[in-house]
Amino acid sequence: MNALGRHLLLELFDCDPDAINNLETVKGALVEAAKRAQATIVDVVFHEFNPFGISGVVVIAESHLSIHTWPEYRYAAVDIFSCGDVLQPEVAATYLVEQFAAERTSVVDVQRGMFLNSAVPIVNRNPVAVS
Repeated sequence: MNALGRHLLLELFDCDPDAINNLETVKGALVEAAKRAQATIVDVVFHEFNPFGISGVVVIAESHLSIHTWPEYRYAAVDIFSCGDVLQPEVAATYLVEQFAAERTSVVDVQRGMFLNSAVPIVNRNPVAVS
């Protein structure tokens, strides 16, 4: 890998609103996604909003997984940032798509820290298929 890390940006549409509005479900899914990606979990912090919605982050030694949910729109925004090339962020992404029953997804793969190689543009966005 020529980048410092990869940052997957997931747009999850038409999710199960009950799943993405349940604090334990969302927290459990992100923790399990981190484990499946072979991440080392450092800390877990989540907040439940009133009347609905959840935001949270799983801090990993390799960076983080974060989520923000809007159950009223059946939508969740997820970031999976991994430094180095040991993690398998696609594994985490696929697991979260399944757990939240997202019917439509958009995933952007951003190579972070590309400034180390002057021949490569700073921002390189490539879609990644997760299913």
